[in-house]
Amino acid sequence: MKITMEEVTTYLTQGQRFLITAHVNPDGDAIGSSLGLQAYLRRQGKTAEVFIDDDLPRNLSFMPGFSGIRRPDGADWKPDFLVVLDTDTNRIGEVSKCAPGAKILNIDHHISNDGKADYLYLAKRSATAEMLFEILESSGADFPLEVAIPLYVGIATDTGFFRYSNTTPLTMRVGGRLLEVGIRPSDISELLELKPLSVVKGQAAALDTLELFANGRVAGLFLEKNFVDQMESTDSFIDLIRVIEGVEIAVLIKAVEERRCRVSIRSKGINVSDIAVRFGGGGHIRAAGCTLNMTLAEAKAALVPVLAEAVAKEP
Repeated sequence: MKITMEEVTTYLTQGQRFLITAHVNPDGDAIGSSLGLQAYLRRQGKTAEVFIDDDLPRNLSFMPGFSGIRRPDGADWKPDFLVVLDTDTNRIGEVSKCAPGAKILNIDHHISNDGKADYLYLAKRSATAEMLFEILESSGADFPLEVAIPLYVGIATDTGFFRYSNTTPLTMRVGGRLLEVGIRPSDISELLELKPLSVVKGQAAALDTLELFANGRVAGLFLEKNFVDQMESTDSFIDLIRVIEGVEIAVLIKAVEERRCRVSIRSKGINVSDIAVRFGGGGHIRAAGCTLNMTLAEAKAALVPVLAEAVAKEP
């Protein structure tokens, strides 16, 4: 059931125990939104825990509360609400087993959300963190750094530091408001951009897998499991090929198990969310992803022709 921002505020006020989660393969918005909401709820005297069913990017570890994020253990935590952020309920792994009787409050900005949560607040915003800022501001909340830093990280990472097309006047106003409470953008950007030497070398190695399709309009990186296992993170790799002149769609397919691949897709305008949905995923018009229960070769063979077909339909 879709609900309003005012109704979200009501549920956050009424509940006392909250289990907060976000999607597997978490990014800055998933973790930033989760930690920002957790910090706010705890300041209201409520119990709030963050469970993420996946490994966490190390470059986000500077955020307040990061060390307290837990993996689900299967025990019934008995929250009043399971709060699912930045995704629908299909991409939270085993976290749902920790709240079998709880109502699901879903806050998301992805157009591909399937709407299956008990309560869904869906809005066209640059990031879920931007939505949370509006929610908390409407309730009269202040923004101490333990709330402001995670929300700023969520917005900054989902907008490419306010460079992507999803950046709006509202996004800039929210960013400015967070700066007023003491956020230092230069410090945060420097921390986010830090990479281990192994990842920098890995970027060079990943480029050896680069292939172009559809007369150079589609670019892809295809990473074997043994390579992925050696990398602390591959999240930034797709940005290396997204900027190639003439490329309209970039895709990164990485094998995480023998018959399981994670896919990231980026475009300069073509709706790749629709493509991701066809493969059981979702996302934004220009940034989407999915998980395929296939070998790397099978995933490549299944996805590349669809991407080539998509660019062929464009003038």
